[in-house]
Amino acid sequence: MTREATLMSGIILIAVPGAQYGGYFLLTALIDRSSRYMDNPLRQNFFRAGHAHAAVILLLALICQILADAAMLPAWLLWFVRIGVPAASILMGPGFFLSMPSPDALKPNRLVRLISVGAATLALSVVILGIGLLRSFAAR
Repeated sequence: MTREATLMSGIILIAVPGAQYGGYFLLTALIDRSSRYMDNPLRQNFFRAGHAHAAVILLLALICQILADAAMLPAWLLWFVRIGVPAASILMGPGFFLSMPSPDALKPNRLVRLISVGAATLALSVVILGIGLLRSFAAR
């Protein structure tokens, strides 16, 4: 593993407790009836999606660090990929949670845009990484 992959993997692993906190938050909301979590199905779906997206994308980000070492891309584009995938997790997870803060919310607030920005960042990052890996394969 390169120094770059090691650095980014360390940073990503430090971010894992953030996703864990999302799960803890969901568990306490389920147990505490006064949270009114169960009163709002849309909020339930947003919170579950936030926790799931944050955790799964962090795992993908770790895998992408190793794959980036094998990709044939300019250094600046490799850094975009290395940062872009975990950034998507950091954008999407909180986007789901922060866009439905009130138990009475009937629709998400403007922070729902974080989800779209994160999704676009993720898509662009993995497509660029895929192209870099295919270029590396073709060069062999």
